[in-house]
Amino acid sequence: MVPQFFGEQDHPWLQVLLEEHERFIGKSQRELDARLREPLPCVSPPRKLRLAVQVLGGLRGNQPKTPVSPRRARAIVFAEAARTQAPSESVLSGVAASLGVSPRELVDSMFADLPGERLVGASAPTLSAAELALRCNLVLVQTLLMRASIVRIDVTGNTRAIVRQAKLRGLICTSARRPDTSDVTLEFSGPFALFRHTRLYGRALGDLVPLLAWCSRFRLRAECILSGRRLTLHLGTGDPIFPASAPRRYDSRLEERFAGEFRRVAPAWDVVREPEPIPAGSTLIFPDFALWRRSNPSRRWFLEIVGFWTPAYVTRKLALYRSARLTNLILCIDESRNCADAEVPAGAQVVRFRRRVDAAAVLRVLEAARPSDN
Repeated sequence: MVPQFFGEQDHPWLQVLLEEHERFIGKSQRELDARLREPLPCVSPPRKLRLAVQVLGGLRGNQPKTPVSPRRARAIVFAEAARTQAPSESVLSGVAASLGVSPRELVDSMFADLPGERLVGASAPTLSAAELALRCNLVLVQTLLMRASIVRIDVTGNTRAIVRQAKLRGLICTSARRPDTSDVTLEFSGPFALFRHTRLYGRALGDLVPLLAWCSRFRLRAECILSGRRLTLHLGTGDPIFPASAPRRYDSRLEERFAGEFRRVAPAWDVVREPEPIPAGSTLIFPDFALWRRSNPSRRWFLEIVGFWTPAYVTRKLALYRSARLTNLILCIDESRNCADAEVPAGAQVVRFRRRVDAAAVLRVLEAARPSDN
């Protein structure tokens, strides 16, 4: 299955669409919808145009304010009509005069929160034709994933953000490290594999797609059911998909401060945030940092900061690291945790800290010990 992505050839008519949308800013949505049901003054593929209109409609900016809030306008007008039993024109004129607006502005305000009468606002953020094309491509892929029975993603870099999002959204996911590579294979059950084809689950799966743009490399394969046919969707690095906002580089100020201080005190060492995941039994663990001497990359250490978390989280984290049996691990443990020696993985170096991780103490551990080959 090959999606018909929007590209540079679509930018001219997309720009015309944006200009038409801009002409109706401040007018009712009903008027804009009626205009967009008519052809654009240029050639535009009908299916792509429908999708672009849908995407543009979902990017509502700040709605222009009405002279009177709709709820207040209705409440005053209906109360006055019930009190006076006067003709509607008289009621509207009297209420409009008391509010300092014209009768026409009052009527517009009364119904401005109804879907068709809402005032069209400028797109937020202001769109270019190129960005609208990327957003359309993203929605196209997300729509296809709503029909998926299974999705497999091979990921290099930023895997932790993908796995974290999957867990937060309750997706059914398994993960495994690919042998002799830094790639991770993530496998997700799709909406069509569930007892009920839930739209909510499909949306959650689609929300992973913009995050993939921040991975160093990825390849997605999805088995989709379309019109009774089983087709395979392929998506990979470089495909024109609108990216999510940049993921946070650090989970906490504690990690960010350590990274900055370590770079200052250890100029001969490289520090990498969120290196490749490590197999631990049937799951994967994601160390906070990898450290190695630039002149000798074989001197590679993983570092995990066990900071301000719940006792249950710390216990589980240490258990995972014990199952990984790493001999090149540094654990920076908050002194308030009072972890017993038996809980610390065998072979791990421990640096205890209070409030901040001492980068110089970590460097002394690195210089004093040589880890075994990975």
